[in-house]
Amino acid sequence: MEFNTGAMFGDMGIGALVGFITGYALKKFMKLVIAIIGAYIVSLFYLQQKGVITINTDKLFNLAGDVTQQVTSLGQKVLGILPGTSAFVAGFYLGFKKG
Repeated sequence: MEFNTGAMFGDMGIGALVGFITGYALKKFMKLVIAIIGAYIVSLFYLQQKGVITINTDKLFNLAGDVTQQVTSLGQKVLGILPGTSAFVAGFYLGFKKG
């Protein structure tokens, strides 16, 4: 059995590149989603201030907490599915930080 370092470094490079792209795209997507949700909530509070609607703020913030827990759970599941190579994780971290 021959130890092929070229193939090993090639796999690590691809894993790091895929991790970087995934982390970068995820952070950009999260920023967009958070901006849309923020604009929606601000518009709700604006309509409440004008007397158009009535908002139960306790239920609204409890709903936001539930969504946060669901997103965290989904993130943990996705990380469990993705390949756990160190190159991928390092690339993901760098991409997420750069994004």
